[in-house]
Amino acid sequence: MVIPLHELEAAINYWRTRSPAQGEAHVLSAEAAALSKPYALMIFQHQSSIELQQLEPAAQEALVAYLKRFSNG
Repeated sequence: MVIPLHELEAAINYWRTRSPAQGEAHVLSAEAAALSKPYALMIFQHQSSIELQQLEPAAQEALVAYLKRFSNG
């Protein structure tokens, strides 16, 4: 499954809204943090999309959980 950059950004924003940064250091939730690394690398490398399988397991889980909110089951 190909994930466009804007979808990864939307997933990060979803998790940031659902679990806002905590403490004075503004630590991201585990889900947002897992997605932020590939997002930053994609921007740095001028990539417009990434394969789901290229993401680390925690990022895959966070993204799939985000995408499931659009499915019927």
